[in-house]
Amino acid sequence: MSDLPADKLPPRPDTPCVAVCSTTFDEVCRGCGRTVVEVAHWVSMSAEQKEVVWQRILSQGYPRRNG
Repeated sequence: MSDLPADKLPPRPDTPCVAVCSTTFDEVCRGCGRTVVEVAHWVSMSAEQKEVVWQRILSQGYPRRNG
C-alpha cells in the first residue's frame, strides 16, 4: 500500500487506460498493465488502492500506447 495519505497522493490521470486494450494471452492488459480484475473494479477502488496499481504498472513500464 502507498505510504502517502490520500490528500498527498501524486496527481494521476483518471485511469491508466490508453485505449490499447488486449488481454489475449494472459490476464494483464498489454496497454495499461492492469489485470482484468483491476480494470473491472477501477471505478470502485479508493485513491490509495489506485495508487498501489499506478506504482506497480509504472515500475513495469506501463502504460504503453503501442501495446
